[in-house]
Amino acid sequence: MTKINKIGFVKNRYSHILILFIIFQIVFIASANSQVKLAQTGFGFLDVSLDARATGMGDAVTTTGGVSTSMFYNPAGIASMKSMFEAGFNRMNWIADINYISGSIAYAPFNGDYGVVGLSFIKVNYGSFNFTSIAANDQGFIDLNGYPEPYALAVQLVYGKQLSEEFSVGGRIKFANQNLGNSQIPVYTQVIKDSVLTTDTSYAIKDYSLSVLAFDFGTIYKTGLKSLAFGMSISNFSREIAYERENFQLPLTFRFGISMDVIDFFPSMAENNSFVVSIDAVHPRSYSEFINIGGEYTFMKTFSLRVGYVTKQDDYGLTMGLGVSKFGFAFDYSYTPHKIFNNIQRFSLSFSL
Repeated sequence: MTKINKIGFVKNRYSHILILFIIFQIVFIASANSQVKLAQTGFGFLDVSLDARATGMGDAVTTTGGVSTSMFYNPAGIASMKSMFEAGFNRMNWIADINYISGSIAYAPFNGDYGVVGLSFIKVNYGSFNFTSIAANDQGFIDLNGYPEPYALAVQLVYGKQLSEEFSVGGRIKFANQNLGNSQIPVYTQVIKDSVLTTDTSYAIKDYSLSVLAFDFGTIYKTGLKSLAFGMSISNFSREIAYERENFQLPLTFRFGISMDVIDFFPSMAENNSFVVSIDAVHPRSYSEFINIGGEYTFMKTFSLRVGYVTKQDDYGLTMGLGVSKFGFAFDYSYTPHKIFNNIQRFSLSFSL
């Protein structure tokens, strides 16, 4: 009787894995075959990877949760957080002198029995700009001083819950604002002066600041076959917005991922070593589908080396990184060679209680 029950349990587990895999494939294929609006999205800062650990693995982290920064990639990832409290901070010099800072806090009360809540932020400084206005002089313009620099900001509230030992879900709501500064717009008015029709010019101040609410959703399924896991996420679902007349959408992105610790096949090495291999299939709204591939080798649960590759990218592909974690503190670094702009470096710090 025990043997029959065990066989039935194994068959049931395999059935669940097969059904989930089929569902994920249908979602991904359907989205991949839908109409794609190339280069038609805005608020691109929401689509830039922030965490040094994730980028060191080529952003193939849809199923590798367990830390507070998981909320940036798959909100279901924080559901498996081992500590009661964790906080992280990220710093990055992006291309064209654009600077990012971001942070995350996650809290798992009552040992996570009621889920894990998290809060994160992203702040982007677009650098210095020279503002001008139309003028009736030889140059045709004048320089403007005292205008605020463009910036972007996002604040995100996240909740993740393990519904069972195998299945986790998560959701995120984000408030995003992008301020491109002010603009002086000439306003032409025709008037009659001394019986002559003339045109007077005045200037109106136009504020190019937009805000929007967006939503993310994600799942992770641990199959029970060693550490094999599947996951999916949908990011930046929102209404269309516009600065002027042309509407645009946020960078809506579908991800399907699979990962496993291959050291599971070598039990004698498992105590002091792990080597996670992860693959994500990504379907963004604004450009063609691509694949993220990543690996992370960790020794003594302390020292980590990472490498990743992102396909179908014109300006970069290979990523690499390293990390050190001890006594609840962690430092991570990643490096992305760029063919046109400066090479990209990311730094992350975190601690947990």
